[in-house]
Amino acid sequence: MFWKKLSHEEIKEHIFKALDENLDYRGDHPILGIPGTYLDTTEFYPDAPFLKDAPFMSAMIRNPNHIGCHTLSEESVLEVFQGTQKIERDLIKLVAEEIFNGNPGEQDGYVATGGTEANIEAMWIYRNYFQEAYGAKLHEIALVYSEDSHYSMPKGGNLLSLQSIILQVDENTRQITDESLNTKIAEARKNGVKYFIVIANLSTTMFGSVDDVDRLGDFFTNENVLFKIHVDAAYGGFIYPFTNDQSRFSFQNPYINSITADGHKMLQTPYGTGLFLIRKGFMHYVCTNEAQYIPGKDYTLSGSRSGANAVSMWMILKIHGSEGWKYKMASLLDRTERICKKLEYMGVEYFRDPFLNIITMKAKYISPKIANKYHLVADSYEFEPKWYKIVVMPHVRQGTLDSFLMDLDAELKAKA
Repeated sequence: MFWKKLSHEEIKEHIFKALDENLDYRGDHPILGIPGTYLDTTEFYPDAPFLKDAPFMSAMIRNPNHIGCHTLSEESVLEVFQGTQKIERDLIKLVAEEIFNGNPGEQDGYVATGGTEANIEAMWIYRNYFQEAYGAKLHEIALVYSEDSHYSMPKGGNLLSLQSIILQVDENTRQITDESLNTKIAEARKNGVKYFIVIANLSTTMFGSVDDVDRLGDFFTNENVLFKIHVDAAYGGFIYPFTNDQSRFSFQNPYINSITADGHKMLQTPYGTGLFLIRKGFMHYVCTNEAQYIPGKDYTLSGSRSGANAVSMWMILKIHGSEGWKYKMASLLDRTERICKKLEYMGVEYFRDPFLNIITMKAKYISPKIANKYHLVADSYEFEPKWYKIVVMPHVRQGTLDSFLMDLDAELKAKA
């Protein structure tokens, strides 16, 4: 895992060079047929002085359209945006090969609108794959995920008419229970399910829990059924590979076929930066052949999408470099560990994966006053919460954490 850190000037030079390779609607180029435009100059005026030192904002003003999947060919999907589309290809290559240890040139992907779209893209691909490659009927395909999984799983199942098999987890370890896995898959097979789209979580939203991807792969292999595993690393994708040297969440793991990793969480990029990665040979199952007016056609749920989002992710990764990012993530873990030690001293029960920066505490220790004051997130706002979580992000000040711990300690002592 290594990529070079670039200076601000080097990043600026690289982005502006890419923008110059795009055709500018404001220039003298005879662009008549492209259904796009630069932003309205009444509000987004292109000659603002600060833009010459703001590559991301300049990319937003230029408004490049990155429709399609650019890793399928070295040629630009829309030639007028070839400069920034190359940056998206470079981004996919960096994340797939350097962070998730993929073999060179063996992964496809694109920058989606977020983790929800990226997860549904995977489900869409595998549904069509089972149908086209094996003649599977819709009722023979099932989506498998734990009860701690993100709500994009049932949303995707609903959109794609896929039945969901929701697996129970242990209350304390947050791991899928053997009983649930064995019983529910056996029942599904008895009811005619032959093909399984399995979601493995690399940090669930509420708990930061991590599914045992090898256990899932071994189980379905031993069941002698056809399956594909998609990893929802929307949160954990840009921290876990840097904090766990023994991570099994990589493209070197033959069980893993695709990965979601959001930029707008740990990378702190703008919303609209959900990354979808998949092994080559699968994107064509969702090719929209009707999009014949687009060179290269479209393979994405979102269709037209902002090239500035890919630029933002590339910039963040390059300004830190691999070593800088690894240090930043290690620093977050150190702060998280110190909080956990203090919670243990106070006798507060919590769940936390040792390689992640999410701490989820049992609600019986947290008063509504403290939860509201520090904007803690509950596991439910419809029923009485059982858990509250805190996320140790770079922007969370140490003073705020210290104040929270002092207030909690004072309340617990008052109750004793």
